[in-house]
Amino acid sequence: MSYIRNILNSRSDSDGDFFLLLKAILGFKPKKKSLYLKAFTHRSMNIKDSLGNALNYERLEFVGDAMLSAVIASYLFGEVPHGDEGYLTKMRSKVVSREHLNELGKELNLIDLVESKIPKSNFGNNIHGNLYEALVGAIFLDRGYGYCERFIQKTVIKPHIDIETLEGKVISYKSLLIEWCQKEKKTFDYNVYEDTGNDNLKHFSVKLSINNKVIAKARATSKKKAEEKASKRAFFAFQNRISRSF
Repeated sequence: MSYIRNILNSRSDSDGDFFLLLKAILGFKPKKKSLYLKAFTHRSMNIKDSLGNALNYERLEFVGDAMLSAVIASYLFGEVPHGDEGYLTKMRSKVVSREHLNELGKELNLIDLVESKIPKSNFGNNIHGNLYEALVGAIFLDRGYGYCERFIQKTVIKPHIDIETLEGKVISYKSLLIEWCQKEKKTFDYNVYEDTGNDNLKHFSVKLSINNKVIAKARATSKKKAEEKASKRAFFAFQNRISRSF
């Protein structure tokens, strides 16, 4: 899709397959086309404007993140009148979690529209959520809050938000487990160490101890993933007691 780079550089008004696919996703015709081209341009393209500013989706992610938070906050405020500030904050965090945004980006096949010098097979999972946020940012800057809200309603709220299901969703087993340990005055320790073994990628192993007893072990390609994996296993080991505590 080298035409994205050409259009970005030339400010051409031509419509191609990119905009046909984009219109099908959006449900409306874009006005400021350069915004959407930027929303799907990876930094590896190294495209800059006449002032030397980078032309890629990263700044649009910032706008999209803010708009998502605003729209979801407004929806939850109206939908759950009994929810206090802490409840609403937790619920919003579940909706806009990185995991959920990645799923949304995958559903819309946004990676198919990306222009990059990096093979798509080399991208991490977060590329999908990043693109979704960038697209939301482009919609807001192109058409304003109303269009942005309708897009989020169509792609997030209507198909994915069920308050009862959302209330039971855990976004971080580690945070939940630590909160439980602190509430129950239990000691905990994550003993993480490098464990490459015979793998090409560096791996880390973790032993999670509660009250000086090893409760769960896990292994992953990062310390954070290993800790979350071990926390999830420990959560299910103590699920009944944790549920009663909260």
